[in-house]
Amino acid sequence: MNAPAGSAVIETKGLTVSYGKKTVLDNVTFVAPEHRITAVLGPSGCGKTTLLNCLNALIREQPGAQVSGEVLLSGVSTRQFPLEELRRRVGMVTQTPTPFPFSIYKNITYAPKYYRSAKKADFDSLVREKLEMVGLYEEVSNRLNQSALSLSGGQQQRLCIARALTVEPEVLLLDEPCSALDVKATAKVESTLLSLKDRYSIIIVTHNIAQARRIADYAVFLNDGKLIEAAPAKQFFENPNEEATRSFLAGAFG
Repeated sequence: MNAPAGSAVIETKGLTVSYGKKTVLDNVTFVAPEHRITAVLGPSGCGKTTLLNCLNALIREQPGAQVSGEVLLSGVSTRQFPLEELRRRVGMVTQTPTPFPFSIYKNITYAPKYYRSAKKADFDSLVREKLEMVGLYEEVSNRLNQSALSLSGGQQQRLCIARALTVEPEVLLLDEPCSALDVKATAKVESTLLSLKDRYSIIIVTHNIAQARRIADYAVFLNDGKLIEAAPAKQFFENPNEEATRSFLAGAFG
């Protein structure tokens, strides 16, 4: 494994997850660099989503999951953080857009109101800031009090990204965020992620090799629950070390 340049924001050490006799992740060790986009790639069923669920401890709530090894956030074991704090610092956006069934404005202010009190003017400023960060404010500024469910799929996904950023996480996890989106909406989400990486560290699970080529700074390849290769994106895509990586990138399986 070629270590990424710069500081590590997330690191796993010997991470293993099993359900009974079935091992889903097998001794996975990798480093995700700070303020970069790390793409986790691999064929269906290889353990990508399970890996993501380990990074903010969602795996702990899955019945029957047995977990060993370590996940570190900025050098500190995630077991040392209360779950509420860990999930504030490590945000998650799921594959299917999941806006809350109320207004666009309330979607953005929901978590900040839970974590802190503030004046309405402060919340107004926050709503504008976060929607502008994902390129959505100009599209919805005249209907902030309308239901978030009235937005298109791509707009809903960007709203969910904006919502995740309202508590200022250190890391943003995304699980196949563009799988249900058309080409135009996918391009907008990718542009959003590229604009955010200077402020947040991003880890994205994607089945889309072309997407990973476009946006990733660092790439991690899993197969059958094992980490096969992890390297800076340019090396990973242009000159991978492992034959299995070359076969996957060539479309031999996946």
